[in-house]
Amino acid sequence: MATIRVDIVSAEGEIHSGEARMVFAPARMGEVGIAPRHAPLLTALKPGEVRVEDTEGKEHFFYITGGMLEIQPHLVTVLADTALRGDQLDEAAALQAQQEAEEALKGVSGETDLARAQQELAEARARYRAAQKLKGQR
Repeated sequence: MATIRVDIVSAEGEIHSGEARMVFAPARMGEVGIAPRHAPLLTALKPGEVRVEDTEGKEHFFYITGGMLEIQPHLVTVLADTALRGDQLDEAAALQAQQEAEEALKGVSGETDLARAQQELAEARARYRAAQKLKGQR
């Protein structure tokens, strides 16, 4: 069976490294599925969940706040702004962050503040969705 090497790194350091059958990532234009021998690609990532199916068929979940995805035929590199393992996600904290971001969005003034508040809300919503999804899989 063909495999692809997956490295997920953030500013804090390496989050995951290993062989996989498939990788799914939240690209800006939509989710991408990456199999071994995928065509080379470089794309921006949006906040969301990265799923890695290892060689034994087990799925590993990671939450990222955005970053870049580089694909080579035998290597996938996720350069995340921030990344957490799925088991590090706290659903209650994610919901609280989403509510705070929604409140902050109500009180913004100016284009810069609005763009920042919208980005924070998108990240908080993605984190909460990832936490909920992981909770259902435990």
